[in-house]
Amino acid sequence: MPPSEPPPAHHATTKEKGAFSFATCTCGWRGPSRRARERARRDAAEHAGS
Repeated sequence: MPPSEPPPAHHATTKEKGAFSFATCTCGWRGPSRRARERARRDAAEHAGS
């Protein structure tokens, strides 16, 4: 049986749409829209496990 591959690393970033920011990840996850950019960055960091 071949060794299993490690799960893909999470790479979360923030994006903006109008007055809102939100976090997205390479795994397909998307955080809630936030007015505060810092909160969106925190969502991304929490998702990525930082």
